[in-house]
Amino acid sequence: MEWEDEAFVLSARVHGETGAIVELLTQDRGKFAAHVSGAASRRMKPFLQAGAKVIARYRARVSDQLGAASLEPMGEGPSSLFDEPLALSGLSAAAAVAAGALPEREAHPGAFHALEALIAALAVPAIWPAVYVRFEAGLLQDLGFGLDLSRCAATGALDDLVYVSPRTGRAVSRAAGAPYHDKLLPLPPFMLSAQGGLVDGDVGAGLDITGHFLEQFVFHPLNKPLPPARVWLLDRLGEAGRL
Repeated sequence: MEWEDEAFVLSARVHGETGAIVELLTQDRGKFAAHVSGAASRRMKPFLQAGAKVIARYRARVSDQLGAASLEPMGEGPSSLFDEPLALSGLSAAAAVAAGALPEREAHPGAFHALEALIAALAVPAIWPAVYVRFEAGLLQDLGFGLDLSRCAATGALDDLVYVSPRTGRAVSRAAGAPYHDKLLPLPPFMLSAQGGLVDGDVGAGLDITGHFLEQFVFHPLNKPLPPARVWLLDRLGEAGRL
């Protein structure tokens, strides 16, 4: 089994004296783990960080065994964010959520491109937390658990959608949701439209929505909690006044 593909590093853990088991999100083949020789070297360490983009060349004797990969870096990678610890927290959370949520060896190009878009946005402090919310919503969509924010679940109305049902993931209008507002999730306008704008509390509301459905539909069935890096991201965004 041999292939070559663009990929993002999701994680790397030491294996043996000089190698590592590296988890990759590839463009065309989904999540793949591979053994990378020489990973402990000073030359390779920078592009084994979560979020580094590489060209992966993979080879295995049989398709169901752990194969070996060589990695060639593409671009500057996470090192460009070393002076932005909050953005690095966002990148770590995104990589951890993708690693925990995506199945092995199943193509999910939507997840790859959503992560690519988020990484491009991390250089813009004013917008990346909202893009992070869209990344998680896109991941849910790619896994078959997409939110339906197109119309009110109760009335079919297209306007004044301000809630999300925590049970179905469908939007609810202000009028229809008023009697049940304490049981519904607030829906920030930016999740409906790129022109929705951001006010205080919107990012936190968006993360509450995506976190709820990731937990309910993705991580709970796998008997896993949300990744710690995702929990830490909320703490750090809160400390920075960005929620």
